[in-house]
Amino acid sequence: MGSGVQEQRASLAQGEVLPLASSSQSEGLKHTRPVLNSLFSGALAGALAKTAVAPLDRTKIIFQVSSARFSAKEAYRLIYRTYLKDGFFSLWRGNSATMVRVIPYAAIQFCAHEQYKRLLGGYYGFQGKALPPFPRLLAGSMAGTTAAMLTYPLDMVRARMAVTPKEMYSNILHVFVRISREEGLKTLYRGFNPTMLGVIPYAGISFFTYETLKKLHAERSERPHPYLYERLAFGACAGLLGQSASYPLDVVRRRMQTAGVTGHTYSTIFGTMKEIVSEEGVIRGLYKGLSMNWVKGPIAVGISFTTFDLTQILLRKLHQMGHTTR
Repeated sequence: MGSGVQEQRASLAQGEVLPLASSSQSEGLKHTRPVLNSLFSGALAGALAKTAVAPLDRTKIIFQVSSARFSAKEAYRLIYRTYLKDGFFSLWRGNSATMVRVIPYAAIQFCAHEQYKRLLGGYYGFQGKALPPFPRLLAGSMAGTTAAMLTYPLDMVRARMAVTPKEMYSNILHVFVRISREEGLKTLYRGFNPTMLGVIPYAGISFFTYETLKKLHAERSERPHPYLYERLAFGACAGLLGQSASYPLDVVRRRMQTAGVTGHTYSTIFGTMKEIVSEEGVIRGLYKGLSMNWVKGPIAVGISFTTFDLTQILLRKLHQMGHTTR
């Protein structure tokens, strides 16, 4: 018995079990690394894209929640007046709240999209290949819905900060505290239903368009990776189609989110739509600011998708280099 224990200790000392341990560790890293990579890439993509178009985004929200008529000239005047009154960096007011929301939102959305593509690819027998059209659309919609559900209160806070003066809310925490105290915790989820209804076509069409254009490009050009400008163009097309399809619900969402500070009492999707249409009309009401979205949307989505793809490629190359040097 003593010799058996000694042999076992000797074998442990010689490291016979270590290959199993290292094997399980490497197996764990193999599964977690893609998830961590996509989370980081998505967070970076969202942060860069939203910061680039923040002044246009803030201006669009201000018009969406007011009854003032939108035009490119009026949008320019609003931006210029804000700059003169509050300074250059005031054009990015609410961007800190946007970052608090968009970084987890984009990280979750892109990561979820990669996971849903993998799951649906296994289910439909397209593992490691481009998905067929319907699963491709479904993966995007599910990714957008997952991210929106988990980060919605942050979007509510961001909308409030975008349409109010600095004196009303001093910081993000102040918005949460004041809304909870004065309007109730339920207010943090006001506009949740139109958000869910809007994100399904928006995320679905955006991811579907981008993935489809990349697939068609690879088939026609016989190049596995598009050039930078091609990725930006594919992302721009994806943003244009996705945001146009879901825009009326975006207007409804903003009206419901900011009802507490604009003097309105929007409570339901249909009631909000009806009031907007009766006061401002269909095009001037439900599609107010869409032309600005046709400028900022393609830019933001193009930057977002391109940043995600290039960061993923860079991380994979860094991992391969590290693996080679070992």
